[in-house]
Amino acid sequence: MKSTINNDHNMTENNPAGRREIFSWAMYDFANSGYTTVVLTTIFSAYFVAVIAAGLPAGTGTFLWTVAIGIANLIVLLSAPLTGAVADHRAMKKPFLLATTIGCVSATALLAVAGPGDILIAMLLLILSAICFSLGESLIAAFLPEIAPAGKMGRISGYGWSLGYFGGLLTLGICLAWITWGKEKGLQATEYVPVTLLITAAIFALSATPTFLWLRERAVARPLAGNASYLKSAFRQVARTLKEATRYQDLFRFLLSLTIFQAGVATVVVLAAVYAQQVMGFDSQQLIVLIMVVNVTAAAGAFIFGYAQDRFGSVPSLAVALLIWIAAVVVIFVARSNTEVWIAGNLIGLAMGATQAGGRALIGELTPVARSGEFFGLWGMANRVAAIIGPISYGVISWLSNGNHRMAILSTLTFFIIGLLLLLRVNESRGKSVAMQ
Repeated sequence: MKSTINNDHNMTENNPAGRREIFSWAMYDFANSGYTTVVLTTIFSAYFVAVIAAGLPAGTGTFLWTVAIGIANLIVLLSAPLTGAVADHRAMKKPFLLATTIGCVSATALLAVAGPGDILIAMLLLILSAICFSLGESLIAAFLPEIAPAGKMGRISGYGWSLGYFGGLLTLGICLAWITWGKEKGLQATEYVPVTLLITAAIFALSATPTFLWLRERAVARPLAGNASYLKSAFRQVARTLKEATRYQDLFRFLLSLTIFQAGVATVVVLAAVYAQQVMGFDSQQLIVLIMVVNVTAAAGAFIFGYAQDRFGSVPSLAVALLIWIAAVVVIFVARSNTEVWIAGNLIGLAMGATQAGGRALIGELTPVARSGEFFGLWGMANRVAAIIGPISYGVISWLSNGNHRMAILSTLTFFIIGLLLLLRVNESRGKSVAMQ
């Protein structure tokens, strides 16, 4: 086994990825960022609460939104490691990625049919799109150990996330132009918001094309043991990995830390627009401009921290990023003016770019290349647990407090503090050494 893993670990050195291939990998981050920015963070999340779920008691729309996100993430939680393990065995990360991309693009476009009162269809399509997005996110990340040369994992991951934020910025900018035009023509939200979903789906599909043209599948299919099916082999592989938690102790310690602090990140991603609208009185155009600026600072955060990771280490760099998150949430909690929201927003952007890129890169450093699909499936599972815990806790607190968003934001602060304390227990050098064996 050790010999096989060592050979697979040299896969990148023997088949180096050129600039075009790295660019094509990073373009998937560019492609799918429009979905998170428009659907999960700004336009559709606010539209769901204010229009689709209008007329429901205070806090109910926000609660239903978090329930839909929670259901999607629960499904991904159960399926991501198995999907990754099957993809490893069959060397089919790329075909699986294509299937999830088609699913997310299609469901996003179909969200355009959801109008006032269409709560069930909106939740079902949101769940489907979020499942496909999340599985695709894990699959594209699993290519990172294959294409990143030694010592450059952080900067390549940061490059992808940085390019991704510009993708979100482009999609949001086009949507803003459309919304501004629509408002000038006297259109209502029920008329201009559905078009933004079609724009998002189209940009996703077009921008992901280079990924499927030029990204290579370097993995080699592995034979099945006896008469076992791929699914049964995947279950066995995941079970074996969980039993090896002691061997990969630093990987699992980081997965625990990531689960906790990502709960805070996930809460901000899916509820930032709702908070800004419900608490600070932002309208759609103000929200979009704020998120566009945040995308720029997030791109800078991902790019700068990617290099910082390779220079100073992943754990110290992520610790700094989490301290910035803590400062940002404190500013949000005390904010009473738009200026304070802008300060918090830019701190969030800087920290988000750093933690998103940094977390993916550190998982890549702690992962044996031959099992990248499986281990990044665990990364996806950790993200999904986080995306259930964070938004649901926020939604429940908001619901029980009759829409008190300031009280709910305190749970987000707690996630970042605990995540930082757990991160400091990760021995980065030891974890890298185990992954090389």
